[in-house]
Amino acid sequence: MSLGSVLPAGRAVAQERPNIVFILADDLGYADLSIFGRDDYETPHLDKLARQGIRFTQAYANSAVCSATRTALITGRYQNRLRVGLEEPIAGNAKGSPVLGLPPDHPTLPSLLRGTGYNTTLVGKWHLGYPPHFGPLKSGYDHFFGIVGGAVDYFTHKDGAPNGDLGLYDDLIPVERHGYLTNLLADRAVATIEPYARSKHPFLLSLHFTAPHWPWEGPADEDESKRIRSLWDLDGGSQKTYGEMVRSLDDSIGRVLAALDEGGLTNNTIVVFTSDNGGERFSKTWPFTGMKEELLEGGLRVPVIVRWPGRIAADTVSEQPIISMDWLPTLLEAAGTAPDPAFPPDGESVLPALLSQAKPHSRSFFWHYKANDQDAHRSANWKYLRIAGNEFLFDVVTDPRERANLKDRYPDVFLRLKEEVAAWKKTMLPTDPQSYSAGWTGHNLADHYSSQSEQ
Repeated sequence: MSLGSVLPAGRAVAQERPNIVFILADDLGYADLSIFGRDDYETPHLDKLARQGIRFTQAYANSAVCSATRTALITGRYQNRLRVGLEEPIAGNAKGSPVLGLPPDHPTLPSLLRGTGYNTTLVGKWHLGYPPHFGPLKSGYDHFFGIVGGAVDYFTHKDGAPNGDLGLYDDLIPVERHGYLTNLLADRAVATIEPYARSKHPFLLSLHFTAPHWPWEGPADEDESKRIRSLWDLDGGSQKTYGEMVRSLDDSIGRVLAALDEGGLTNNTIVVFTSDNGGERFSKTWPFTGMKEELLEGGLRVPVIVRWPGRIAADTVSEQPIISMDWLPTLLEAAGTAPDPAFPPDGESVLPALLSQAKPHSRSFFWHYKANDQDAHRSANWKYLRIAGNEFLFDVVTDPRERANLKDRYPDVFLRLKEEVAAWKKTMLPTDPQSYSAGWTGHNLADHYSSQSEQ
């Protein structure tokens, strides 16, 4: 890859603005790294990254599933404001849809950074709408290498459906590559980083791995991939295979971090590592219960590690509650810019927490997930949860396993949180797709509710 292919002409900004490498794992559980509690395998590269920076013990995903969290991450806003963020529309029926995707005119983290001179690249998983109507190149990225859908086989790089994904894309041109997908994504990430050692342009590299999302295939399982009947792979996998997938992820991240070192870029680069939601069947979510697709803590809590040498104190642990949509305002502030005032973020900048300039403070987060009609609301240490027709009140700091239902002991708190989540839901989109007018993508709530009132 040539320098010119990754550095668009006409952008000149000072290199002292930090580079940003945002690494997102897929379906990684809260305790799936050894530094967060995994004890049947080790993740030395990510453990080292954590010791060089800060790790958060009260970090949440915006959703218990994939594309919803990715919507919040890239926009800095509750995913429930956008049709693309409603769980989980970006499935097979979204292919070719002109409405199920991230609206290209919505400001995003890459588009806002690009507007101030950053070069922007996505390597890995997009999952926010299919071409030709949607895609990373329409939403702020200069370059893209990866998959546009939710999952593919790690060796064939296809989803196996009759009209399924073509596999890997290079700037949305279908390409064929041989190899284990985690390794291929790391290869491209390293190739993306290398030219910046000779450039004065700051860059954003979004490195969104598919690991350890199913299908359950480790780097040596190419023969197994030929036997899998479906990507869902319901009878496949094991703790051993899962460990191999996570170790491969850790090794690949180690290669990317080494590329920063070799290019002399480490000291001026913010590295963020996290997951898009809680863990799947082989994950470790201790001390939490629940998993992906559930609004229990195990479906929402994610590991977070951030390194910024000279700015973030090494080997720091923070109990500040944070959430996926915080990253847009945080990284924009670190880059010396701000969100689009017409699309104010629901997240807040946690840069003071990163720099140890502020003590942990209380936050309020809301979730709605239409499967099993689930609601959740965290306010300070309290959490309201409605799931499978039952309601709960937990103190998730003293009772992280969500065992003691305190709704009768603290009825005033229970009622307050229940009313607050109901009021919040009224400001978000309804989850019934029949309520939307044809062709409506859902990036303008005022237009939506105006059209509803006229019907």
